[in-house]
Amino acid sequence: MAGPQKTSSVETQERERALISRILGGEMDMFHELIRPYERMVYSTVFAMVKNEAEAEDGAQDTMISAFRHLKSFRGDSKFSTWLVTIAMNEGRKRLRKTKAIGVESLDEVTEEHEGDFTPVVLTDWREIPSVALEKKEMREKVRAAVQELPQIYKEVVVLRDLEELNQEETAAVLGIPITLLKVRLHRGRIMMQKKLVPYLKRAEVLREKGLLGRFLQ
Repeated sequence: MAGPQKTSSVETQERERALISRILGGEMDMFHELIRPYERMVYSTVFAMVKNEAEAEDGAQDTMISAFRHLKSFRGDSKFSTWLVTIAMNEGRKRLRKTKAIGVESLDEVTEEHEGDFTPVVLTDWREIPSVALEKKEMREKVRAAVQELPQIYKEVVVLRDLEELNQEETAAVLGIPITLLKVRLHRGRIMMQKKLVPYLKRAEVLREKGLLGRFLQ
């Protein structure tokens, strides 16, 4: 199964390189085709940081403008999507600094999670919510709210790894941190997410065991 996925990724990168070459060669109208697959990713990345739909829309637009203006600086040593989400992350941080709505905390300033703080449920990962449940508006809103409540350094990691599904190397490159530190933040962020979603994890698991999950989701 890994073979086709790898081929698809290579083909995507080759296609993007060809598009970038054409854009830099003067075919400006090709830029929208280049960024179209990543519009949702850019918006959700900015939104996860600024917590405001209108601000996120403006931030996503500014991200695309910045990407267009600096396209010639993209060297191709990383995926275009990684480069683009880095710009989106920086745009979100810039808007946070302007509004002073929240500060980017240092790792030392965040209280450590202690083993006795709560008792984990059988589902030890917030991502184990059944995918069909995530299709329901209520559950999506619960997940979105839980992400918003995370301290900024954990929110960034969870958004990039679990929501945007970047790999470890890409996420570490976007955030400019070592992979070891990324793993620590991701682990803590997932624990915090689980703690916030425990009632919904328990409910979904009980219903699934009783064969009632489908009825609950109707």
